[in-house]
Amino acid sequence: MDKFLFLLSAFLLVWGLRLQSDPASASKGNKLASVGMITAIFSAVIMPLENSFSNLIWILAPLSLSGVIGYLIAKNIKMTSMPQMVSIFNGLGGLSAVLLSFAEINKWIIYPETYQLTVVIVLILSLFIGSVAFTGSLLAFAKLDGYRWSEKLSLPFQHIFNLILISVIVGLSYLFITSPDISLLYIIIILSFVYGIFFVAPIGGADMPVVISLLNSFTGITAALTGIIFGNIVMLLGGILVGAAGTILTVLMCNAMNRSLLNVIIGGFSSNNSSKKGKDQGEIKEVSDSDFAVQLFYSSKVIIIPGYGLAVAQAQKLCKEIQEILETNDVEIKYAIHPVAGRMPGHMNVLLAEADVDYSKLIELEQANEEFKSTDVAVIIGANDVVNPDAIDDSTSPLYGMPILKVWESTSTVVLKRSMSAGYAGVQNPLFFKKNNQMYFGDAKESLQRLSSELKNL
Repeated sequence: MDKFLFLLSAFLLVWGLRLQSDPASASKGNKLASVGMITAIFSAVIMPLENSFSNLIWILAPLSLSGVIGYLIAKNIKMTSMPQMVSIFNGLGGLSAVLLSFAEINKWIIYPETYQLTVVIVLILSLFIGSVAFTGSLLAFAKLDGYRWSEKLSLPFQHIFNLILISVIVGLSYLFITSPDISLLYIIIILSFVYGIFFVAPIGGADMPVVISLLNSFTGITAALTGIIFGNIVMLLGGILVGAAGTILTVLMCNAMNRSLLNVIIGGFSSNNSSKKGKDQGEIKEVSDSDFAVQLFYSSKVIIIPGYGLAVAQAQKLCKEIQEILETNDVEIKYAIHPVAGRMPGHMNVLLAEADVDYSKLIELEQANEEFKSTDVAVIIGANDVVNPDAIDDSTSPLYGMPILKVWESTSTVVLKRSMSAGYAGVQNPLFFKKNNQMYFGDAKESLQRLSSELKNL
């Protein structure tokens, strides 16, 4: 019976992941994968007859408590804080791998005949990767949540220090295998935790989506390794799926920024580099509430480009309200989604889904760049770096080579922004000074509220 349940849970996990590849079926896929995970837990720790009632109490009590805590967190988390939640949950997955590996290595120290040497090496590798995923995810959380101290942890010659640290960990691991000592194991764990912090420390905030994906793949790898040790097929399969999906997503996001993973880890994107162009690039033009409303209301086609500013202001529902007003006047509305918009993969998609925006209105970068040529107004809400022309025009810009949304090819553009401050990459955006661009300053939610009121009066 347990083998059948393992097979069922594996099928649900794989099929759930398959459904999550399409926004329209993502919710269903998430539910199926959740059922698969519950089935796997039941078949692994609850169903076996050798578990006594007292053991089941120790299993069910923390499972129930953690389930309630997880539900409450997920229920109350804001969409803007979703990346932080993913980081924390991913870090806890890495910590669980550390605890499992530590328990099994400790068993080997006491009873050397328990595992062969190759298994112990795998356990140490799992412990190390899990440690990096844990502390690295915690630091990623701090960077995403705006803790200033998190940006001050990077040391001079950070990468040389990291190479020395990982060499020490490898050397101590060899000594531990040749001469098992629990004290040495504690030192390895502590150094691995430290390495996780300094692995993420030099990476800038704008690269956190890539880092989260990479750390997620680390957690998947540790799950797969522990699955091998325990002979648990579902843990092995789930770990492979998470590890492979995280790795593929990391590669795709690096491609979307036209950068290598090594460049992301070194931390070049979010450095304080600036374009060779001067800061004074011309004059900007502001648009009034009434002029902006008229411009949109009598357009044939409008493309909205959402960014993190929209998420921070929690203005997605107002955006949907404006969409509905314009559609009553036969204005075609679409949303252009950049692969790295927001603070995690799919952030903008989830944000718009919360406002019940139809999935068919969301278009990806390649299609959007084709459609801008026939667009009357491109409305950029809180986005900056993903629409910066320097990515094409200025070889000295840290954004150069990054595929971007060519919004300036529209008849006109309007940028909703709090101020003229630079984006996450730390560079000014020449789009603001183009002849066909106008600025609409203010908090995204307040600005869209004013715009909505003007549209209703037309």
